Amino acid sequence: MFIKLTRSGGHSYLQLVESFRNEQGKPRQRNVATLGRLDETGGSVDALLNSPLRAKGLPACSAAAPQVAFESALALGDVWALDQLWKELGFDSLHRVFRKARYTTPVEHAIRVMVFNRLCDPESKLGVLRWLQTVSIPDVDVAGLTHQHLLRSMDALMDHPKGVDEVITGLLRPLVDQDLSLVFYDLTTISAAGLSEQKDDVRQYGMSKEGLIARQFMLGVVQTAEGLPIYHEVFDGNQAESPTLLPTLNKVLARFAHIKRLIVVADRGLLSLDNMDELAKIKLRDGNALEFILAVPGRRYGEFADVLAALQAKASTATQEIIDQVRWQGVRLVVAHHPERAKEQTVLRRERIAALQEKADQWAGKLDGQDVGVKARGRKLSDSGAKARLYHAVCDAHLARIVKVDLKSELFSYTVDEAALAQAELMDGKLLLVTNVADLTPVEVVQRYKALADIERGFRVLKSEIEIAPVYHRLPERIRAHAMLCFMALIVYRVMRQRLKLANSDLSPEKALAQLRRIQRHRVSINQAAPISGISTINTQQAGVLAALNLKKPTEQAQPSLL
Repeated sequence: MFIKLTRSGGHSYLQLVESFRNEQGKPRQRNVATLGRLDETGGSVDALLNSPLRAKGLPACSAAAPQVAFESALALGDVWALDQLWKELGFDSLHRVFRKARYTTPVEHAIRVMVFNRLCDPESKLGVLRWLQTVSIPDVDVAGLTHQHLLRSMDALMDHPKGVDEVITGLLRPLVDQDLSLVFYDLTTISAAGLSEQKDDVRQYGMSKEGLIARQFMLGVVQTAEGLPIYHEVFDGNQAESPTLLPTLNKVLARFAHIKRLIVVADRGLLSLDNMDELAKIKLRDGNALEFILAVPGRRYGEFADVLAALQAKASTATQEIIDQVRWQGVRLVVAHHPERAKEQTVLRRERIAALQEKADQWAGKLDGQDVGVKARGRKLSDSGAKARLYHAVCDAHLARIVKVDLKSELFSYTVDEAALAQAELMDGKLLLVTNVADLTPVEVVQRYKALADIERGFRVLKSEIEIAPVYHRLPERIRAHAMLCFMALIVYRVMRQRLKLANSDLSPEKALAQLRRIQRHRVSINQAAPISGISTINTQQAGVLAALNLKKPTEQAQPSLL
């Protein structure tokens, strides 16, 4: 049955009409009842129309203009994607770690919120609460979440290190191939704010990667060749790099005992003869030896002068990169020489030396003029002053081994050590690697090491997109918890990057999230009825991002119709 509006004699009539089939099976309609003229029925028609709606518990309609109220739209797409990845990887299993402890709020939810914030819009812990007002995270009740809840959740991470480590290691294990051949290990410095002193403080003054003395802590990260981070550790800010290598590798092997082969690739600061001897003693579970590719620090190139001199004849005539190897200390020493880079380094060094000589000659001329009574512009110069100025200039140019200022002499004097200059030029354009890997060619050894440059982007992600620094926490455990949150965020980031790469997408994870962020959740209420929510239309680009990430589209529970 349905209500039909008909016109007759200039008036409109409401009729209740029934559809049926006659004896021949043809559809027909018959008038069941006439409800009356539309212009004379008053409120009876509205009452008639609204009665079925009321029976179903739906809001009544009205002839009057509806009162529509819109709530502020909330970003959904980016946090939806992160939430799907979070659950797919198994991070939501963290709730089991904290289940037995009595916390006022779900700790895993608070951790999830802080990790997502680092990927979407990195903020302070107070800023996280402001950010939560602009997003709609699925299955997370953020009502009542306070600053203290976030801090206590960070404490919970550090109060249950074994359980948290088991969860993260467990979710990473399926992502790490049994035949894993390469892991990259490196350290970076993370700046820390504050002047207070704490017990066991990890914030110490040391030389940062930017070349400045700063209060900081060290962060060591182990990553696979695909850039997946599998282990991290926080060290004191004045910790030397070399002693961290062996303990870190032992912890990695303990967590991923299924690995059949492991080649460690590390940068220059991690090489020492002691390390090489100890590395050679490490065995995997099946008895295979640990293998390594380590770069020789530039300060130690002088120890290889004889070796490099033997290769110099070939290097001096090269027009493109050449790679050779020799035996050294029982291991392979692989030498790569890049002629163009060597030329650039040589020219730049000679230009810096020439600039220093020009300054020195000016000061020497001024001193000589003063001795014979010639007046010059500016303050009077002394021999000790000229020596100090030149010495500082030489040190700033990192040329103290070549340009030598005689600080003991009463008179201003300096020399250019031609032998030291020749040795420095011998090292130009060269990369020295030591390795015990037997089945890689010298070219492959160099390629494996150069892949470290891509892995170092993980640190740039930590410092740029994830914004791990500066750290304003004072307590050592809070700093470790902050590093853990950033480590989790880096895992999710790298998984996103891998999926986008496999899908041949040219989007970075941050650009992909920016596209998805435009998918929003909207809520509207009509005539003060219960609000109805919905999701903005997903365009082609956003659907493509979700497909590349292998994630389903956001959905909304069925809502009653507004009509």
